[in-house]
Amino acid sequence: MANATQTALGRSNLSTGTGYDGANDKYALYLKLFSGEMFKGFQHNTIARDLVMKRTLKSGKSLQFIYTGRMDSSFHTPGTPILGSGDPPVAEKTINVDDLLISSAFVYDLDETLAHYELRGEISRKIGYALAEKYDRLIFRAIARGARAAHPISATGKVEPGGSTIQIGSGAGALADALDSDKIVAAFFEAAAVLDEKGVSSEGRVAVLSPRQYYALVENVATNALINRDEQGTGLQSGQGIMSIAGIKIYRSMNIPFQGKYGTSSTIDNPGSFVGESVEDGRSSVTGINNNYGNSTSFAKSAGLIFQREAAGVVETIGPQVQVTSGDVSVIYQGDVILGRLAMGADYLNPAACVELHATNTPDAAF
Repeated sequence: MANATQTALGRSNLSTGTGYDGANDKYALYLKLFSGEMFKGFQHNTIARDLVMKRTLKSGKSLQFIYTGRMDSSFHTPGTPILGSGDPPVAEKTINVDDLLISSAFVYDLDETLAHYELRGEISRKIGYALAEKYDRLIFRAIARGARAAHPISATGKVEPGGSTIQIGSGAGALADALDSDKIVAAFFEAAAVLDEKGVSSEGRVAVLSPRQYYALVENVATNALINRDEQGTGLQSGQGIMSIAGIKIYRSMNIPFQGKYGTSSTIDNPGSFVGESVEDGRSSVTGINNNYGNSTSFAKSAGLIFQREAAGVVETIGPQVQVTSGDVSVIYQGDVILGRLAMGADYLNPAACVELHATNTPDAAF
């Protein structure tokens, strides 16, 4: 019986090579596919990156942000020189870069050969998801921290407004109030008023709610007039039917620290997980964390975030990248290690732009 002719799906220009490098690379096209899939998985699953201030750090371990307070104005007295009314107060905020964040997998050559599905593309998406989830979770926790913080400008007579926490409802029933669409709407309008009173720009105001909160709003759009008239049918059912409340655009995410938990699979009472992220005093408890992101108990009453893009900053020294072994390493192990990596750090910038919703009579303490 004649030998079958292999369809060269992973070979460049019908290469007959059997190696892993250059002209002999039998997986040349697979590697390029993986890289694209990894970035797709990251970009489709992170929302916080584009909602806050992002800066790239070329060298150094941290990035400094400078605050300048407000200045006074006064009426001029004829005949008197104008020599300045004093410098505005100045303060700083430093965001450190956390250690290298990685997600990796080892793909055995034989497994990939025998698999009846495209193995690397699936793994690449999962690596992108893992990095994106961590990225969002750290930023959201930084915003929650800012909502509980005073402003760095604290000079006498020049104090700037700090963060805000707003209760959903008026009772102590945390879960019931947090999922009550009418009470959520009322909290949005209160948050909008608070941000207006602090002089926070209306441009770039967003909210991030848990999926169950978001869909509670979608379910009751008819009664609270939140429906987007341009969205019908599947658009509404997919959760895209709500545009904004009080000028605040709404997003949903499983990565906000909702009542001490992250998104769960079936019911909101399922245990959440902060494994590998909890820090007791800001930096010392978990290797690799160089900023204060709180611990699981810091978010026991948290029920959503409303903020403007100046609320937090994220510093990147290494953006999302993919690395794959090749050459002698691949020959020795008969497979490839596929690695997704990034280096970033996050913290609040302008506390006045941070609002945290809570569903009990007392909010969580500052951390």
